[in-house]
Parts: sequence; C-alpha cells; structure tokens
Amino acid sequence: MKISTVLTFVFLPVVLLNAQTSLEQIDLSSGKYKVGFKHYTNIDSTRTYRIKNEFNNQFIDRPIPISIWYPAEIEDDHSQQLTVLDYLEILKEEEEWGNLPNEFLLDWFHYLWNTAENRAHLTEKVNAFSNSNFINGKFPVVVYAPSYQASSIENFALFEYLASNGFVVISSPSRGTETRELEGGTSKDMETQSRDVEFLLKELHKYDGIDRDKIALMGFSFGGLSNAITVMKNKNIKALISLDGTERYRYNILEKSAYFNLDNLNVPYVHFAQKDIPEVVLREDKIPERLNYEFQLYDSLKYSNVYRYKFHDLTHSNFSSYGILFGNRDKRQDKSDDKIMASYRQLSEYVLQHLNATLNKEDSAMKFIEKNPEQDWVSKKMKKSRSTAFDYKNFNDLAVHQAYEDLIPLYKSTLAQHPQLQLEERMLNTLGLRLSFDPNKREQGINVLLLAVHLYPKSANLYDSLAEAYLSNQDFENAMVHFKKSLALNPENQNAINRLKQLKQ
Repeated sequence: MKISTVLTFVFLPVVLLNAQTSLEQIDLSSGKYKVGFKHYTNIDSTRTYRIKNEFNNQFIDRPIPISIWYPAEIEDDHSQQLTVLDYLEILKEEEEWGNLPNEFLLDWFHYLWNTAENRAHLTEKVNAFSNSNFINGKFPVVVYAPSYQASSIENFALFEYLASNGFVVISSPSRGTETRELEGGTSKDMETQSRDVEFLLKELHKYDGIDRDKIALMGFSFGGLSNAITVMKNKNIKALISLDGTERYRYNILEKSAYFNLDNLNVPYVHFAQKDIPEVVLREDKIPERLNYEFQLYDSLKYSNVYRYKFHDLTHSNFSSYGILFGNRDKRQDKSDDKIMASYRQLSEYVLQHLNATLNKEDSAMKFIEKNPEQDWVSKKMKKSRSTAFDYKNFNDLAVHQAYEDLIPLYKSTLAQHPQLQLEERMLNTLGLRLSFDPNKREQGINVLLLAVHLYPKSANLYDSLAEAYLSNQDFENAMVHFKKSLALNPENQNAINRLKQLKQ
C-alpha cells in the first residue's frame, strides 16, 4: 500500500537497518521559554497550483501551509502538549492526503516505514503546545526551507529547541511549481522554493513578536540551495545556515539563477556537512568522490565570514528530525544510533550558537564559533571576510546611525580608516536637499549640506542649496548669508539674486 514518491535525500542507502531512537534519547535540553506552535494555510494569489491527486485540470491560487514555533505563554486549561502524531497529521495535509486514516500513516509515505520502533514514536510527547500565545517581547526569526519535496515540520525537534531559546522559526513545505511534485531538483524548482521563502518573509509582518531586523535563513538539503539564492536577492537577511545543503552538491544549479551573484552573499554563512562517504558507497551508488571534499560555494565567497563543519557521525538524512527518528540506517556507513543522536544534539547546539552570534551578537557565542572544536566528532574550517570598498552608502549608514549630527568629525575619522572614501558633491547636494525638504528632518539636511560646503568650499551650487535649506527652516539670517556666498562664487546665479530680493522685502 506504500505510495512511491520522488526521493527526498541526495543519497539513499540500499542496505537498511531499523533505527532505535527516541526524542528522550536525543536529549535536546530546552531553553528558558515554553514553545508554542501554530499551523495554518495562507494563499499566494500571484501563482497558480493544481492538486495532483485530483487528476483534473483545475488550477487554484497557490496554497502555502505555514508552521511556526515561538516562545509562548502556556495556559494550563487551554494549551495542549503535542505528540509526534500531531506533527505527522500536518505531514498528511501537506502531502495532500489529509483524510488518510492514521492507521495507514506509516505505510503510506516512503520515509516513515511501518516498524515497531516507528509506531512507538507516534505517542511521544514533543515540547510544543497548541493554543498558546506569543510571550511579550521581540524575538529573532529563522525562516526554514525544507529538503527536496519535504514537509514544513521535518526538523521539528530542532525548531522546538530554538524556540525554547528565544527564536521564532517559520517554515513551509517544499513544493513544485505547479503541483506537489518537483521536477527533479532543477533551477525552476529552486526558484519556486525561493519564492515560497520570500512569501514567509512577508508573512512575518503579521506578528508583533518578531524582530524583523534579525532574520536568518536555514535550510536542509535542497532548501540550502534555494536559500542561497534568496539571500542574494534579499538584503535584509543577516545570516545563512545550511544543513548539508544541496548548494554543495549541485552548485551548477545555483549558477543558473538570474539572481546568482556571489558578491551579494555577504552575510555570515555556515555549512554543516555530512561525514565522508565510504569508498564502498561511492562505488556501489556511483557517487562522485569529489563530493567528499568539494565545497564550491564556501570556497567562492569573499565578502562574508564563512564556516564549514563536517560531522563525522552524521550521514545526509541525519540532518533532520525525520531522518533521526524514522529513517532506516545503512550498515555500510551509518554509525550507531547513540552516536547519531548525540551528533544531532551537538548540531542543534552549534546552530543555536551561530544564531546567537550572528543575530543577537552575544559575546560568548562569538567566542564559541571562532574557536576550533575540541571534540573528535566534528572538524571545522573558516574564512574571514575580505574588506569591501567603503563608499558613500556605507558612510551614510554611519551618518544615519548618529542622526546626521557631527558629520565633519565623522567624515575625518572615517577617512582615516578608509582613505579611498569619496563623497561626491552631487550626492551630498541631493541628500541634503531631500532631507531639508522633509519637515521632520530639516536640521539633518542642513548638517549634510554643511559637510558638503566643507568638502567643496568653491561650489556656488552647494551654498545655494544650503541657503534654501535654511530658508525652509525659516532661518532667514543664515539663508541670506549663504545666498550671498553663492553669488560671490557665481554672480550669475539668478536663484540667489531672486531669493535675496524676496528676503530684503
């Protein structure tokens, strides 16, 4: 009765053993927050979609199932602690088998398997509660992209762990462009999943408890590929985490995107990789040996701090909660279940440390990710970002931070650090006028134009603009002074002549 679907993982074992695992044995220690969970479906009316198993030509607006984990307030008389089965019922919905009887669940989907061990998982309690409210506060957010054609809840244990430590995690399933099925890991599949991630970024605006200045993307397998493109498109992402992402294995797909630009991936990037694939598996499964040592995206990035870890006890499928709990083991390469669960726990802790370092700027987390691990179950490499050219936009960011005050001292100190900095006259003139015409920012505009005339003291146009800024601020005395300075430099400045006549009247 098992339904065959497209394979989820990059590599599939051919000699299988049942896994002996449990959430209790994984032992992910919760943080200080209780965990709330919501699942609902929203609609992307800009795209169409077809329910494949209905076998018709009817297209609907694209449904986006959304799962979200968050720090929560638990009400004893209302909130309900979930079980693994509750999550798998979401899986049924996302696989478009929502009415499938639960008794068929483990027979239906190829990655679950109906074994005594897996049946025991169904009643395990998880750390998330339904019917719970966001706790007061603003929390950083992780937007998650699942593996190839996988569910939004495939890494639920990791998501609960992050939420208990003060993060919001939001995820939607990996779906094809027109139906549930992807084409086979094509660039079209990648772009579709990237658009789904962007839909989630928009969804964040519905929640008051989210700090939208602290957003990271995280993806497993194919989701890592899609997230890399999303970061290249979106400048508001602050960090990128890849759980053995396909950008390592299918870099050529990444390059096909119209948005591909390595210079635009300039945020901290960490890639957690699977163990070396044994020679027997490479040979029997016809896997290129280069996949054991090639990290093309990591090697190509210049303008971001990048980190690369290799977990010596994890194969590819072990980077998800599903893989840990329900996946069968390949006796040619999988380690013991105890080692796999311990490594998944360590992986989760490393993810948390990187998020705390990159989003929350915690000193202890920064120190943690900068040092080499002392354990023998993981190895690490890292590269520091090259300095990018410091231009007028970078200077303006500094000026905005101090509300455009003390700009001349700021310019001098910045120039000492970045001798190539050039602030063009035209840019300063436009920015100064733009600010000075805003009733709430007139003083800021004057400050920009004062910097401009400091740098370009022979510019009649800048003095004219500064005089207009003073005039907008009803500082008539300074307006007259600077119109006269403009006229001294350019006696034919008709605007200054007219303005001075008006002011004298």
